[in-house]
Amino acid sequence: RLPGPLDLSSFMRISGLQGFDHLRDEAWPPQPSPDVDPTRSMFDIIRERDVLLSHPYESFEPIVRLLEEAANDPDVLAIKQILYRTSRDSPIVAALMRAAQRGKHVTVIVELKARFDEQRNIGWAKTLEQEGVQVVYGVKGLKTHAKLCIVVRREPHGIQRYMHFGTGNYNEATARLYGDISYMTCNDDFGADASSFFNAITGYSQPQQFRKIEAAPLGLRDKILEMIEVETQRKQQGQKAHIAAKLNSLVDPAIIDALYAASQAGVTVKLNIRGICCLRPGVPGLSDNISVISIVDRFLEHARILYFYHGGDERLYISSADWMSRNLDRRVELLTPVEDTACRRKLIGILDTYFRDNTRARRLLPDGGYEMLMPKKNQPPFRSQEALYQQACEAVRQARQSQRTTFQPHRADGQES
Repeated sequence: RLPGPLDLSSFMRISGLQGFDHLRDEAWPPQPSPDVDPTRSMFDIIRERDVLLSHPYESFEPIVRLLEEAANDPDVLAIKQILYRTSRDSPIVAALMRAAQRGKHVTVIVELKARFDEQRNIGWAKTLEQEGVQVVYGVKGLKTHAKLCIVVRREPHGIQRYMHFGTGNYNEATARLYGDISYMTCNDDFGADASSFFNAITGYSQPQQFRKIEAAPLGLRDKILEMIEVETQRKQQGQKAHIAAKLNSLVDPAIIDALYAASQAGVTVKLNIRGICCLRPGVPGLSDNISVISIVDRFLEHARILYFYHGGDERLYISSADWMSRNLDRRVELLTPVEDTACRRKLIGILDTYFRDNTRARRLLPDGGYEMLMPKKNQPPFRSQEALYQQACEAVRQARQSQRTTFQPHRADGQES
């Protein structure tokens, strides 16, 4: 017997009680992204440029707004969505039902095997079907864990697809608590890949060769191994080589062996693994060039971000998959490259911020133990989550400052200066 309850989930409601301010963390409300103008259509914004958001520091509201606009827009023909976990009163599900009621073709994959959310997902699936949504109950023998939304819209030049790729769930409530990445684009190659992927897992076609993305259990592991091998070969040829990754877990034996081989070739490997890590860093002759940290702080670290130096042509990816056999062999997952220059620069900045943490990070030791990182002498303390939140606030401040009205005096000749 244990002196307390086994299931602590019901205690989550305590955080919503009024009062007790002296017991609460300082409020860090999600900030509006300067890249998402609230006065403009999400379609116009994404058509103009790709958008990358870092949650919970930046608001999840643009993703909700994309679905709500799609539901109400007469030019939207179809919405395709994967739901793994969502909230109790989900505005995203409400938008999908409203879209179906207005005659749009809405297809939703609802994963019934999402752990702890089975009952809720069964309920949502039934409700969606009653409202005219075509519901697919996952993929036989696999758990559908990919995060993808496709909006198909009729535009003057023809049919345009708008995509959202994510590392986290379509849950606006947990998007305030989990660290995740959202990536929105209308790139044609991404659109073709997303449609091909969705059609394959809904049974309308056989899996095709993708142009940009990779999917598990098809070629995702092979792509990761290929990128690690490229860095290894470049280092063996005397070139600069570097790998960085942020994940929840690292368990897959093939990937661990590839990282060991990269380290032995001299490749610098920096890993941020929040949870399980079966790799042992810093072992002489095996993993001298590998370092691993784990950050446990106010928000749950959930984003999967991959970086490969690739001879200076840096490759960046976000993914729904951890480096575990279950994700790579028994789940439907996505690996998505981030190609927009500004989005890539932002993603590199996020990775670098995490690796600078010296207050909430723990270093994995060669023997499998962890030690808390502390600021070195004369080094200021640096908390990555706080820094990311401050960066989001500063971006908002700078955007507002740049939008201040410029005063234009009237001249006697009636002309404006």
